[in-house]
Amino acid sequence: MLEVPSTTLKGNQAYEMLRREIVACRILPGTRFTEAELMERLDLGKASCRIALQRLIQDGFVSSMPRHGYRVTPITVKDVEEVFALRVVLEPLAARGAAGRVNRAHLERLEQACRGKMPGDVGNQIDFFLEANRSFHMAIAEAAGNPRLCRMLSGLLDEMTRLVALGFGVQRVRPNIDNDHTLIIEHLVAGDADAAEKVARRHVETFREMTMEKVIASLRDSAAVVPVGRPSDVAGGER
Repeated sequence: MLEVPSTTLKGNQAYEMLRREIVACRILPGTRFTEAELMERLDLGKASCRIALQRLIQDGFVSSMPRHGYRVTPITVKDVEEVFALRVVLEPLAARGAAGRVNRAHLERLEQACRGKMPGDVGNQIDFFLEANRSFHMAIAEAAGNPRLCRMLSGLLDEMTRLVALGFGVQRVRPNIDNDHTLIIEHLVAGDADAAEKVARRHVETFREMTMEKVIASLRDSAAVVPVGRPSDVAGGER
């Protein structure tokens, strides 16, 4: 077995850490930094630092600004609209395909995790909610038995994590999903594809409105997260 060079290993470790920080919005969208600042913060050599940055750029989480360092990719209202426009198509489709094919006990454990409150501040609770909520929706997609649907939804839910972390995390409010998950489970277990699809669509549409409201509030409350550019490109201007 080939041994991974130390430089590559450190670069990959730095990438994983930074990706988590960016997705959870502990490093806010729009934040600017230099390579030297990152090397000092993470105690990295230049080569390892560039490995981490290159992977983040490829993922779309960071952009390079020639002669001015790097910037964490901003979040705009358009991002929220695009992600939810796809979710509202894919998740009802997944629910329809999963009807009669789910593991009730597994979904109920994930649903309880979504509702559970962990010790600590709201930020930690939101992190826990995001992981449990992602697992819940992916379990339904996996039960539908469509690998392409799973891959597409997985990417969308990763993007969702960042949107929710910005909207709810910055506003210090925990998402409220009411009883939608419970209803979805009931319809899936009963094999009622029409009802499961309907509730899944309503759930996405309702959560879209909540997320949009919180993201707009966060964009307005913190200058650090407002994208630099034309007025029509930021906060409420980009529709």
